[in-house]
Amino acid sequence: MQGRADRAYDIVLFGATGFVGALTAEYLAAHAPEGLRWAVAGRDAGKLERLRDRLGGAAPGVLVADAADPASLRELARNARVLATTVGPYIEYGEALVAACADAGTDYLDLAGEPEFVDLMYVRHDARARETGARLVHSCGFDSVPHDLGVRFTVHHLPEDVPLRVDGFVRARATFSGGTLASALGHFGRGRQVLAAARDRRRHEPRLVGRRAATPAGAPRFAGEVGAWALPMPTIDPQVVQRSARALERYGPDFRYRHYAAVERLPVAVGAVAAYGAVVTAAQLPPARRWLSGRLKPGEGPSEELRARNWFSVRFVGEGGGRRVFTEVAGGDPGYDETAKIFAEGALSLAFDKLPDTAGQVTPAVAMGEALTERLREAGIVFRVVAVR
Repeated sequence: MQGRADRAYDIVLFGATGFVGALTAEYLAAHAPEGLRWAVAGRDAGKLERLRDRLGGAAPGVLVADAADPASLRELARNARVLATTVGPYIEYGEALVAACADAGTDYLDLAGEPEFVDLMYVRHDARARETGARLVHSCGFDSVPHDLGVRFTVHHLPEDVPLRVDGFVRARATFSGGTLASALGHFGRGRQVLAAARDRRRHEPRLVGRRAATPAGAPRFAGEVGAWALPMPTIDPQVVQRSARALERYGPDFRYRHYAAVERLPVAVGAVAAYGAVVTAAQLPPARRWLSGRLKPGEGPSEELRARNWFSVRFVGEGGGRRVFTEVAGGDPGYDETAKIFAEGALSLAFDKLPDTAGQVTPAVAMGEALTERLREAGIVFRVVAVR
């Protein structure tokens, strides 16, 4: 980071005029530390200037760049210490910026919930980022920071050097934007490519020797420990947790994590499974996928009033060494308000906090760990121990 001190900007936010991008820019403007050098970036100079004018006092610089123009992305990366991007779907628009940051030694942050993209970026750019010192941190929003840091928080309340078991149970009231819908439909429609990318990553990753870190899907069940039906969640979150567990010895010699949605009523649980299956099936058919994509266009999202009614809670149940601990991570609107907060605080943490010496593709827990946890607590996201038995 010392070698990057002379760069023009501490943080560049790419995709700042999109729905989540604008929320992130507003958060940064409201919470920017004194002397922060930052810029908003995107392909439409007029929109960026209007955003800058709307932000007022802590107005950032304006940089024009296009995801389809690698030269403009390399220029962004050369001018930033940290580059945070909301431009997705990442499988379509993300790789050139990852490559630019890996080459320039620039820390990179995104909101990717797309396992295929994350796996491909590991195979193609992790080694180069390790050479230059760049930290490539994917999934730094609701996917997957509350779960990744929540498991880390839980593990640190359990004994050391013993097998550990943690289950996470997600409850939420949430809505989604056009960008989220586009990313999800793209992921559902690329099953073979997702599996191929995962296999390729396993061939390139070093084997974990002397330790074990597993994230089995589990089966639907009634979870008495949280008083709800537990449905396995097919998200990127368990994969992120597993990578943190592989990298951090504090997770013990034999670690297991399972990730669930918690639903109180059985009919709702059955309906949720059926709805998920229907969307996945529709995503395989191009006409149905186009119809679903047309319901919300990228850049559109829920109103401030609707977001104000949204919330999330993730309860973790951890066991090991004869101890059982119940913890919780909770906050407001998960998809947008809290995601923008998490994303902005992640960028600030990479830019300014004293962090572990890491490089390459790393998870939020590995890259920022305790520093980001404390930032989020100060910003109003709850990390608490509910009970210890």
